[in-house]
Amino acid sequence: MRGCIGILCVWLLALCQPVTARPAIEIGAERSALYLPMLKGKVGLVVNQTSRVGQQHLLDYLLAQGVDVRMVFAPEHGFRGEADAGAHISDGVDERTGVPIVSIYGQNKKPGKDVMSQLDWVIFDIQDVGARFYTYISSMHYMMETAAENHVRFMVLDRPNPNGSYVRGPIREDAFTSFVGMHPIPLLHGMTVGELAQMINGEGWLAGHVQVDLTVIPMRHYQRSQPYSLPVSPSPNLPNDSAIALYPSLCLFEPTTVSVGRGTPFPFQVIGHPQVALGPFEFTPVSGAGAAKPKWQDTALQGIDLRQSSIHGLDLTLLVSTYQAITAKGLPFFTSESFFDKLAGTDKLRKALVAGQSAGQIEASWQQGEAHFMQQRQPYLLYDLIASEIAN
Repeated sequence: MRGCIGILCVWLLALCQPVTARPAIEIGAERSALYLPMLKGKVGLVVNQTSRVGQQHLLDYLLAQGVDVRMVFAPEHGFRGEADAGAHISDGVDERTGVPIVSIYGQNKKPGKDVMSQLDWVIFDIQDVGARFYTYISSMHYMMETAAENHVRFMVLDRPNPNGSYVRGPIREDAFTSFVGMHPIPLLHGMTVGELAQMINGEGWLAGHVQVDLTVIPMRHYQRSQPYSLPVSPSPNLPNDSAIALYPSLCLFEPTTVSVGRGTPFPFQVIGHPQVALGPFEFTPVSGAGAAKPKWQDTALQGIDLRQSSIHGLDLTLLVSTYQAITAKGLPFFTSESFFDKLAGTDKLRKALVAGQSAGQIEASWQQGEAHFMQQRQPYLLYDLIASEIAN
């Protein structure tokens, strides 16, 4: 009895101890003392609406600090992040500053010597979400490549990966290389953009195995397992933490007959179909900002509201069950098998669905590739891993 009282006292004492607050993450862009002294010469920025130092856009901040910013490179969704997925991005001029804007999404993903000869530095500062098919890292790849070829220095101002706890999915196979799959990495790679830039450079993944003169400005107080709520939406259809958590699992529905909620107030937070009642939730996609001509526009759909879901990382359960429900009715599931394979980075996932494999069977087939990648990426990591992260 005396021992039990002692244990109880220790437990109560522990509860009464003050909780030490975790230091706030200091992103790379906020560590200006590390990078401002380096920025001598003419600078180009790969930025969008997420590129902020506090409440100020990085472009405005650097100009105020006297940095000679000559141009902005605009990725998918544009400089201000308002364009639809896949929409054409045009060259232009920033109205506020007069700085020229050069599109790097569409036909001209990789600026040539005529543009790069005007620069001494390119700075990449865009919030990513940690999925291989999210195209900001593809734009980073091409800009690293042209910087290397034209002897321009490249800097990454690092930011958190909101899906950083997860290394999941098939490794992209060479036959399925595309703008939504530039690198032989899992669908979820668990790396920050700074770490990934180091890996792209170190593994010789740039064309001709060129290497860029790379500087990464790391964060302070960042842990991969630490929840991170993005202060600015990274793209029009990822408006909140729920959508970002579900995106790796739901993006695989894009080349199918299933809606993921584009054209609703909750994109990438629902699924639905007009002919198969996937669940009791009803919604109707409509055309609007960020979702011009969405799938099943103006059509009532029945499906599942995932806004309170615990799904995070990459979960195939919904994909498998939905495929089975739709094909059991004799209805088509894929709208583009080739695009599905590009998103997956392999045709093995699609073939496994058709063969009737379970989510567990498919996910088990990834384990060897995931383990190899975990070892391969180790030299490029800037932030410590803990046991729970390794287990994922």
